[in-house]
Amino acid sequence: MRTLVVEDDYITSQVMQEILSAFGECDVAENGEQAIELFKSAQLTGVLYDVVFLDIMMPEMDGQEVLAKIREIEKMNGIMGLDGVKIVMTTALDDYENIKKAFTNQAEAYLIKPVDKDKVVKVLVDLELLS
Repeated sequence: MRTLVVEDDYITSQVMQEILSAFGECDVAENGEQAIELFKSAQLTGVLYDVVFLDIMMPEMDGQEVLAKIREIEKMNGIMGLDGVKIVMTTALDDYENIKKAFTNQAEAYLIKPVDKDKVVKVLVDLELLS
């Protein structure tokens, strides 16, 4: 499994990377711009991500914007619906508007921080990325 963690908090990104590295390759982006570049690069090389864990609250480009851009990139590459990367929003924001916006923009899951190994494994199983 190939994973991209998009997280501007260093400690959280390290925790996520440690959890996810047990299941395969894990890249980390510190901001939305870096995430988009890594995602585009994966599209170009054909070595695609299976799942993206995406923080919402980041400077410059927030996670909701990154989510929309990833879906736009996929659409331009002919990737639609269930064929797209699985996106899990990871955030401290537990409000209706952010949850609604994430699912409207085709996120598959929404995890409230703090994120731990049990929560991550459960979402990966729910998304059928782990058995």
